[in-house]
Amino acid sequence: MQLYISSLNSGSNGNCYYIGNEQEAILVDVGISCREVEKRMLRLGLTMEKVKAIFISHEHTDHISGVPVLAKKYNLPVYITAGTRQNIKLSWENVLVKPFQAYKPIQIGELSITGFPKFHDAADPHSFLVDYQAIKVGIFTDIGTPCDHVIRHFAQCHAAFLETNYDEDLLEQGYYPQQLKRRIRGDKGHLSNKQALDLFKSYKPSFMNHILLSHLSKDNNCPKLVKELFTTYADSTEIIVASRFEESLVYSVGNAGANADKIKREVPVKVNKKGQYTLLF
Repeated sequence: MQLYISSLNSGSNGNCYYIGNEQEAILVDVGISCREVEKRMLRLGLTMEKVKAIFISHEHTDHISGVPVLAKKYNLPVYITAGTRQNIKLSWENVLVKPFQAYKPIQIGELSITGFPKFHDAADPHSFLVDYQAIKVGIFTDIGTPCDHVIRHFAQCHAAFLETNYDEDLLEQGYYPQQLKRRIRGDKGHLSNKQALDLFKSYKPSFMNHILLSHLSKDNNCPKLVKELFTTYADSTEIIVASRFEESLVYSVGNAGANADKIKREVPVKVNKKGQYTLLF
C-alpha cells in the first residue's frame, strides 16, 4: 500500500499539495489558479477525477486564491474551520463548505485526514496529517514555532512537507523592514532552516521515507543551502526542495521495497533511479 504525494507549488506566491492513494486524493490548500493546478497535475500524470476534497490550513491568500474556481468546477467539498471561514473575503458562492475541528478525523474514501492547531498569524491555523492504512503524511508549513501538536505528529510521519522558510543570516542581512523581519521570526511567523532542522534531527522517525522542504522564501533562503543542510542528517530519508515555480515529482510513500514489484505491475508509473514514482494515469 502506498500514498502518492507532490507539491504542486510551494511559496508565498501560492501553495498546493497533493496527497492520495490509487483510488482517491485530496489537495491541501489551493493558492494557485485552477488552470495551473490542472496543467501541473496533467504533466505529472495525475487526474482531477481522483481529487475528492480540498482542505484549507488558514485564510492567507497564498493558500486559498484558487479554491473557489477549482471547487466549483469539480464540485469538491472544501473543509475549513469556522474561524478561518469567517476571515475569508473571497466570494465562495456555490462552493460546498464543510467544517472540521481539531483532532476529529475526516474520512475521504480510505484516507483519514486530521487537522491540528499550529502557531501562525492567522485566525485559526491548522496543519494536517493524512493517514492511509497506517502510512502517514504530514503537512507542516506556515508555522512560527514547533509546538507540541506539530512535534507529536511529525514524529509519526513516513513523509512530510516541512517549512524551511528562511535562513537567519540571509533574513537579517536582507532588505526587508525590521517590522517584517520580526513578524517572520516571531512565534506566529515562519520556521527558519535552523528551527526546521532541529525538529528533523530531534523527532524524525527512522521510517521517514521523504521530506519535502517547503515554503522557501524567494529572498531569504537558498534551495541549495537548505538541501545541503538537511542532507547531512538525512540517513535514509530522501530530501527534496519544493519549488515556488513548478511542481515536484510524485513520490511514493510507504513500504516501497516490499511492494515495488506489485506497484509496477498494477499501476502505470515511471520510476527513476532513486525509486521516485511518477504516475502515468
